[in-house]
Amino acid sequence: MVRPTFFFLLKIRLMKPLFIYFLLIALSVGFWPATVHAQKRKKEDREERKVQEATFYFTEAMKYFILEDMERALMLFEKSLDVDPNNAAAHFKIAEIYLDRNQPDLALSHATQAVKLGPDNKYYYLMKAEVLTKQSNFKQAAEVFEEMMAKIPGTEEYIFNLAAIYSYQGAYDKALTAYDKAEKEFGAAYEITTQKQKIYLKQNKLDKAIAEGEKLIEKYPGEPQFVMALAEMLVSNDREKDAIPYLEDLLKIAPETPEARLMLAKLYEETGNGQKSLENMQVAFSNPEVSIKLKLELVAKYLKELPDPQIEKLCDSLTDVIIQYHPEEADAYIIKGDFYNAINKPALARDFYLKSTKYDDANFNVWQSLLSIEFQKLQQTDSVIRHSEEALEMFPNQGILYFYNGAANAADKNYTEAAYSLEQCKQLTANNPELIKYCNVYLGDVYNALEEYEKSDTAYEAVLGAEPTNVYVLNNFSYFLALRQQKLDYANTLSTKLLELDPKNTNYLDTRAWVLYKQGDYKQAKKYLEQAIAQGASSGEVVEHYGDVLFKLGEVDKAVTQWMKAKGMDDTSDHIDKKIAERKLYE
Repeated sequence: MVRPTFFFLLKIRLMKPLFIYFLLIALSVGFWPATVHAQKRKKEDREERKVQEATFYFTEAMKYFILEDMERALMLFEKSLDVDPNNAAAHFKIAEIYLDRNQPDLALSHATQAVKLGPDNKYYYLMKAEVLTKQSNFKQAAEVFEEMMAKIPGTEEYIFNLAAIYSYQGAYDKALTAYDKAEKEFGAAYEITTQKQKIYLKQNKLDKAIAEGEKLIEKYPGEPQFVMALAEMLVSNDREKDAIPYLEDLLKIAPETPEARLMLAKLYEETGNGQKSLENMQVAFSNPEVSIKLKLELVAKYLKELPDPQIEKLCDSLTDVIIQYHPEEADAYIIKGDFYNAINKPALARDFYLKSTKYDDANFNVWQSLLSIEFQKLQQTDSVIRHSEEALEMFPNQGILYFYNGAANAADKNYTEAAYSLEQCKQLTANNPELIKYCNVYLGDVYNALEEYEKSDTAYEAVLGAEPTNVYVLNNFSYFLALRQQKLDYANTLSTKLLELDPKNTNYLDTRAWVLYKQGDYKQAKKYLEQAIAQGASSGEVVEHYGDVLFKLGEVDKAVTQWMKAKGMDDTSDHIDKKIAERKLYE
């Protein structure tokens, strides 16, 4: 047998470690790789199932979120987080729910996590900034916007939000810097200029605010809104005269700018140039682009400043221009009527109110104003009756129209018609005790004339129940009771109260005397009638009554003398001539 040589043995020894090494490699490729791959696959399966479970909960949560079932949505979003705590979207939606519930502290925690887990999603930053703003934590909200704009391209537009937050903080210099950046990014804009001007005004830097306005005007010459904004700012800072040149320059470029024309007219008026104010106002009112509504509103404001000679002249002119350019608009005539009513020219006011009804007869307020003027100021009862009947055709349920109709008919002695209308008024105005009271005042007189005395007394009593010191009713009620020779003691009480309220009124003295006369107390009656005459009573009725009292006292010659005086006066009885001729008393 041949022995192995040294080199052979050495070779064997050297090969043994290599053999073991390769054996280990083979085992790792054979037995061990199979075990590791199985574990890795198992882990991946768990992760996949975890993602699927988290996704399932999130999807289900979104369904309920859309259905606005926030309780279930919140529960499922939280389950999604239990499975996958790094789900930024789930944190975001939970923050949104808590913010909507006005629980900003809870919302902030999740919004912060959303930003941390999803640093490239701008909506997560916006949510966090909104929560911080809700907490009035403007400093941190600003930091969130700064971080977002630094990290995420295309979020430059949020510079406006950042500037606004700086303003809330009172960090005006930072806000101005932000708006300057916005201006470089997006160009000069009205919104940016306005915000900068507000800041400058807060800093009492009016000149800088003006400069901002001028910058816009230079960039957009002839653009009315920028000139108007600057002019309004000057006016609000008591710089009316400084605003005028800007408006004048604008009107040179764009003369048909009614709002500038109107503002200029107002400024000229306030600075004492009435003529230029009127000229500009007339030009504006002649512009068809200016709505009649705006013209009416402007004139209505001026009407409140009457009486004033300058304002009166202005209103007169402007209302004429409105009618000239809007001849078929009822409102044009109504405003003219309002003007004449304001300067106490009721006849002219009535005429223009009436003209307006040719173009629109369904304006209840116009009819009411018209009837009020005719009844109270012009005392044209025939017109009141006619126009109230026209108005009632369109407004049959308006009690005030029945009142005017009834009162006018009462004045014209159309007592049956008056009673009907006044009763209708009472039925329709049950919630208006004042109007019902006036209805009863007239009904007391009307029913007395119709000899429906019980109804008359009821109406008068209703008035006195509401207003015991109503002298008109105290006078008429007591006088009519005396004439009817009914309830004379009550008439005495009423007439006594009447004189307590107004002891020098000649009519009330006559009423008191006549009640006493009917009670047979001629001496006391004579005393009150002499007081009435001494007070200057000029009614033939009072003088005739004095003659009647003298006759009852046996002073026939003096009685005839008084009757003869009464004959040449108003309001005497139908028996006056017979009394004089026969020297007898007729009642």
